[in-house]
Amino acid sequence: MLYVSRQEHFNAAHQLYNPNWTKEKNIEVFGPCANENWHGHNFELIVTVKGMPDPETGFVVDLKKLSNLIRHEITDKVDHKNLNIDVDFMEGKMASCEVLVTEFWKILAPKVKDITPNGSLHSLKLYETPRNFVEYFGGE
Repeated sequence: MLYVSRQEHFNAAHQLYNPNWTKEKNIEVFGPCANENWHGHNFELIVTVKGMPDPETGFVVDLKKLSNLIRHEITDKVDHKNLNIDVDFMEGKMASCEVLVTEFWKILAPKVKDITPNGSLHSLKLYETPRNFVEYFGGE
């Protein structure tokens, strides 16, 4: 099994805030991330596809097609957006990295199969900062 990855970048704002809690509890739990005026990050998304190389191309996945897929389905929808209010697939959801990466998976997993006959989505790694990231392998 081979693993091929593509890294993409986007900038976005969000707020971590549970509307069922008081303002004080939100600040206690989320700290400055509960800022009512939002805050932003320079996100890095690493998409990894696993599979065996196609005998005709030698590719597990065509990285140009993967880049186009990520851009069209994810980065065009989240780049320079407010994740809480501008992104349809995040509507009504907590805009944490954990939730965001699972929503990315739901979008990308079936579409990766369309661009590579011998591969599938293996993992997503989403960096919120250089030191904080979430890695997701699908499933519950």
